[in-house]
Amino acid sequence: SMPSEMLMKIFSYLDAASLLSVGCVNKHFYDLASDNEIWLKIYSSCFKPKRTIWKMEHEQTETVSLGCAALLDREPGYWKKEYISKQIATVKTRVMQLVKPVDPYTGLPCKNKEAMKVYDLSWMIVLKDKNGKEHVVEKTNLSFQHTSLTILWYSTDWPHLNILSTLKLFGVMPLLPDKRRAPSKNGPRRRCLIAEYHLANLTENSVAVGADRLVQLFSLNPGLIIGLWKEKNEIAFVMVSLHYHQLLERSTLGSASNQYVFPPKEPVLDDVDPEYGLYNYSLHLDMHGGSGTYLCGTFKSLFCRKGDIANGYLRLTVVSLKDDMKHSPLIGTVGLSWETDGLKGNVKDCYVMDVTLLEETGKPFWCISAPVNMKLSSKASSLYDYMGHIYTTDYTDSEGKVCIELVWVEETEEYFVISLVLYISTEKVNNWFGTNY
Repeated sequence: SMPSEMLMKIFSYLDAASLLSVGCVNKHFYDLASDNEIWLKIYSSCFKPKRTIWKMEHEQTETVSLGCAALLDREPGYWKKEYISKQIATVKTRVMQLVKPVDPYTGLPCKNKEAMKVYDLSWMIVLKDKNGKEHVVEKTNLSFQHTSLTILWYSTDWPHLNILSTLKLFGVMPLLPDKRRAPSKNGPRRRCLIAEYHLANLTENSVAVGADRLVQLFSLNPGLIIGLWKEKNEIAFVMVSLHYHQLLERSTLGSASNQYVFPPKEPVLDDVDPEYGLYNYSLHLDMHGGSGTYLCGTFKSLFCRKGDIANGYLRLTVVSLKDDMKHSPLIGTVGLSWETDGLKGNVKDCYVMDVTLLEETGKPFWCISAPVNMKLSSKASSLYDYMGHIYTTDYTDSEGKVCIELVWVEETEEYFVISLVLYISTEKVNNWFGTNY
């Protein structure tokens, strides 16, 4: 019942974030809070509105300030949109400067963590039940690794697994990032859909990664782990591992309903070299348990002979049984750490594997971050220096496979990587390099 003129007077004292919030009350408030005159003052306090008039006869330009009459002669909400887009562009410029320096070993930006801080970036999961009701979980623990970010959600009020249909992972950032203020959950924010997982028949349609005395872990691609209490078969926690490659784009671009679609890469053709796309690969491998790192290594000058192309895959041998100079030990007790409000645990013989494969120009070619486990093999080690049980770790997706063999040395109580082979889809290689294998 308050007159619009009085509301407009009140709104004129609000800052940009408060105006955006009050505009969510109802349509009437939205229209009033989008007033061009109010937003022009906010815009002018941050940016000096100018335009350039071209004088063709003198072949020179003259910059003049725009008058208020011209500024106000816009469609409703024009200056609000202009202000928001310029603020976002300013932050994006700062982020682009941060991600320019590249680590020569990983091929990834050196300052990913700082770039995420500039964006005030966070992540949330939204669980949707079969009745359409959404349950938002934001409480998280973050763990930064060399090439990936591990995010852990836990809550005392999870909906029952039997009623859930989907889980959506979102990147969340303030609509108006402001380094002078702490981010507010009640302020205007933007969601960007990163991935969507289907939870119907979870234990049947996912991969069992491992278990301890309290929880059992199930994995869904890409990079999602759901921990279930053994006794109740209810959710204990949710963990996801995201590779830094394209993480910022997936978390900040796109919309709340659609994932960001990366533009197709134009292949660089080479008609002279008959083995183009088969050599000079580099691999950076990380094995970690969410907090501790078990192995971090870089392997260069990887190649594939034409005779090693079979069944639609290029074979890249990184570590072989015969090359004992590359056999590497895992540091510490291998396991995946988890926690909830009152309990902590560690699921043995499983970990997160980060693979960063670079092509010959140093650009990321195949990047994954995925939970995997070690399985006891039926064969024993035939190596004199490594007498013990053999364990295997295998990972497969649409672009490639990773096959690892480890031997458990009882005397030193540690695992050694004695074989590591990558299989890259020929379709991916052909699309990337414009070749035909």
